[in-house]
Amino acid sequence: MAPHTLLVLAHPRTDSLTAQVAARLHARLKDEGGTVDVLDLYAEGFDPLLRPEDEPDWEDREKVYSPEVHAHMDRILAADDIVVVFPVWWFTPPAILKGWIDRVWNYGFAYGRSRPRLAGKRLLWLALMGGTPEEIERLGMTDALGLVLVTGISEFCGLPDATLRALHGTELSGVPVELRAGRVAELLDEAEQVLTEELLASPAPTATTSTTTEHTVTEEPAR
Repeated sequence: MAPHTLLVLAHPRTDSLTAQVAARLHARLKDEGGTVDVLDLYAEGFDPLLRPEDEPDWEDREKVYSPEVHAHMDRILAADDIVVVFPVWWFTPPAILKGWIDRVWNYGFAYGRSRPRLAGKRLLWLALMGGTPEEIERLGMTDALGLVLVTGISEFCGLPDATLRALHGTELSGVPVELRAGRVAELLDEAEQVLTEELLASPAPTATTSTTTEHTVTEEPAR
């Protein structure tokens, strides 16, 4: 059976390069016979602010969070693969994406259980970076993002099959107008190649139980 992908987009403009990348990946996933749930955080009006109703309760991992959060949790659980497409601002993802993690990847759902509910899913973080590969390496931006997104979030939540990939040189203001269409086409092709390498070249693995870490709690069947 072809995998079901949750494709998360985090950019305020529907005509942005980030949105164009997400659209290309959406088309490729469908061409491969898969199903895709597009989660456009801005277009859906997702509220990134963490309020008391969605604050983790360390004494109650069965806490019932807000209806909006539970709807997003269901979309995550339904996916075999998760692809997150976002621009890098101030060395970090947009605030709306961080707020999505804060509210939805919550205690008792994404972490806090000895058998992670998200185990077996594949996760691709695709970051759009304006600088050249040399500039990005000198600044240590990819390492900084990887520590947060791959180690701090993905692996912590029982998703060892997570990868951070980057598209470089995505700032088009320095590209002559007559050359921009060609540059966009190159970036879209590059994004599709990343998708092929990370997800399409091999089938999605069968869900397995991840190793318990010091962050999890006493053994209990996942619900």
